[in-house]
Amino acid sequence: MFSIPQKQRFALSAYFFLSGICFSTFASRIPTLKSIFTLTEGELGNLLMIMPASAIIGIPLSGWMVAKYNSRIPLQLGSVLFLLSLFSLGWGFSLVGLIVSLFLFALSLRIINVAINTQSLSLQEKFEKKIVGKFHGIWSIGGIAGVLFSTIMLNYGISIFWHFLMVMLFGILLIIFMFPLLIKNDKAKSSNPFKFQKPSRYISLLGFMVFFAAICEGGMYDWNGVYLKEVVNQEVFTYGYLLFMVCMTISRLTIDNLMGRFGMQKLYIVSSILIVSGVLTVTLFPTLVPVLIGFCFIGFGVSGLFPMTLILAGRAKKYSIPIVISIISTYSTVGMFLGPPLIGYLASAFGLQRAFITFIVAGLMFIPLSKMVFDHLKKTN
Repeated sequence: MFSIPQKQRFALSAYFFLSGICFSTFASRIPTLKSIFTLTEGELGNLLMIMPASAIIGIPLSGWMVAKYNSRIPLQLGSVLFLLSLFSLGWGFSLVGLIVSLFLFALSLRIINVAINTQSLSLQEKFEKKIVGKFHGIWSIGGIAGVLFSTIMLNYGISIFWHFLMVMLFGILLIIFMFPLLIKNDKAKSSNPFKFQKPSRYISLLGFMVFFAAICEGGMYDWNGVYLKEVVNQEVFTYGYLLFMVCMTISRLTIDNLMGRFGMQKLYIVSSILIVSGVLTVTLFPTLVPVLIGFCFIGFGVSGLFPMTLILAGRAKKYSIPIVISIISTYSTVGMFLGPPLIGYLASAFGLQRAFITFIVAGLMFIPLSKMVFDHLKKTN
């Protein structure tokens, strides 16, 4: 029979899997939404800007919920809202409805990110081997499943309405069965309240690392399909997303072992090199095979950044784990949702190929930032 921690790990894995499916379902159909509402790159950038605004509004809400209650409560509430808002995105009945749906989608994802990562760090304490990276690998597996399903829907001409409805129904069934198995008693024991104030230098450095990681990852999610469709002229525009997610998944499932073998500091530098190499390949050689290879490089490069930084966040001493995760996730969420509209504005002004240079700048930032983080750890240990 499975032990209680093993059951909890399985249930939490299901939530990571579902989050990956839902997000990739949305991201892989952005070109469809762009076509339905006949949006330009700049107009799409304006629309996507709703998401970082929603995430910023959700900062105090998500931090308070996870600090006040066991993290499984906001995780469940956020997941239900996530599924409902995803379904409403598929209606396509009006631009106002799309705006409201995007707002709720980003808000619920904000709550999920804080709650699910709090659960993962709480569960890590029950296992000797590192498991945080594998959770993010499972999120990527969900992403692959989502984009594969999207590809099938596109190939058979299934409308976005029925596509999103099927995903929502699957998600509701999953969380009904998995919710009772989640960790129940991980409410923050520390009396530190959630409040706005300047974070420590260490937390700020980690925050900027996940911010730039999120710009790369979020930008790839939202724009690689558009890039394949409009720059490479591919009708089935999900291939790049699929390969990107496969490479992320392979890397994330092995990242725990790689951290033990090579150390995180070296892996940050390797990640930076892979991201820059991938983006250069995509922009300099805009034909199908080089672009797909470039997306693979970027997937390998981006994959380890979030799990490694979350592990480092667990060493912060200023706040309890839920509060630290909330602060770090604030940077991540803003980067995840700020990157795509930024690419949209730059694409409108200079073209999509030139706009992708943004990812090169973001990728290079991990070299100095990671050095400052590990220098800080050496001084405090």
